Amino acid sequence: MNAVPQSERIRIAFFGCRNVGKSSLVNAFTNQQLSIVSEVKGTTTDPVSKSMELLPLGPVVVVDTPGVDDEGELGRERVRRTWQELEEADIALVVTHAARPLLPQEQQLLEQVKGKGIPWLHIKNKADLAEGLEQGDVLYTSALTGQGVQELRQAVAALCPETKEPPLVRDLLSPGDTVVLVVPIDKAAPKGRLILPQQQTIRDVLEAGASALVCRDGELEQTLAALQKPPRLVITDSQVFGKVDALIPREIPLTSFSILMARHKGNLPLMAAGAAVVDGLKAGDRVLIAEGCTHHRQCEDIGTVKLPRWIGKHLGAELSYTFVSGREFPEDLREYRLVVHCGGCMLTRRQMQVRLNRCASQGVPVTNYGTLIAHLNGILERSLEALSF
Repeated sequence: MNAVPQSERIRIAFFGCRNVGKSSLVNAFTNQQLSIVSEVKGTTTDPVSKSMELLPLGPVVVVDTPGVDDEGELGRERVRRTWQELEEADIALVVTHAARPLLPQEQQLLEQVKGKGIPWLHIKNKADLAEGLEQGDVLYTSALTGQGVQELRQAVAALCPETKEPPLVRDLLSPGDTVVLVVPIDKAAPKGRLILPQQQTIRDVLEAGASALVCRDGELEQTLAALQKPPRLVITDSQVFGKVDALIPREIPLTSFSILMARHKGNLPLMAAGAAVVDGLKAGDRVLIAEGCTHHRQCEDIGTVKLPRWIGKHLGAELSYTFVSGREFPEDLREYRLVVHCGGCMLTRRQMQVRLNRCASQGVPVTNYGTLIAHLNGILERSLEALSF
């Protein structure tokens, strides 16, 4: 629980053309040999990331990207991935060559960055090769000599991206409250540990000065009976939503980890509206089921097995499904009648927002696992009441 996952770290990405010294500068910035360095253009062929601490920002992820001027068929794919990193970056650092004028691709890159509405810096690297450094709104560095690297760290640390990210649950609690967390241990559960949303929720409960009482669904009744007073809130894994709903008195607020993640990472009203769309789907309609991470799928995997089965039972019809995971998320979603996303615990809030905005801009309804499961069980309204959204 002590390690901060990448999804909770500020994402700082370096952008620029080939051979401006991005990779060398990233290595100097992180004090590590993160990226391979070479005089050959296009040495960085994929985004490379490294977690570090950068005070006062705290835990961050530093990303090195391929050059925006890459060429050829593979080069176009590398550039596409670079633009994807720009979509998801919390802070953008544009690196150009201090000893030459800006290239057209660099002018375009600067305009793109300015339009993103995120904190950014323009860095002129290889300052040791320049004759006379012009004054302006830029930072001069040399990865070779170390010139300006410490100043760059300080400048980046002063760029605090505006975050309006709601907490997971602590704003709903008061000191002394008791929260019951229902955590099934099945084949899909990671051996020897809890899944990330469960860990994060426990930590958020503790941050509120409340007590987290964790049990499996099979021990829920005896857990409730042992309490001297009803819990302030019950939070359950979505897969046992129906079972837990039947056991929890109506006056006790009930929600799920996935619905909390929808509020924390995404857009809960949008996802609640998207869940209702499933009722109007017809046989053969296409549905995209997306996960933000790649994991070993069990025989009863929730995304590829359980959700299609539950939706089919709800509708009495078979739909057509496409499954994607990790960083893969289609640019064009218009062939789908609905997008069903996981809770997004492995994505940053900005990464999740990029996906939700893509759905909204193309008019495709979107929901997430837990919100949809609550709707299928007829308990979405109850699940949302505890959140007062």
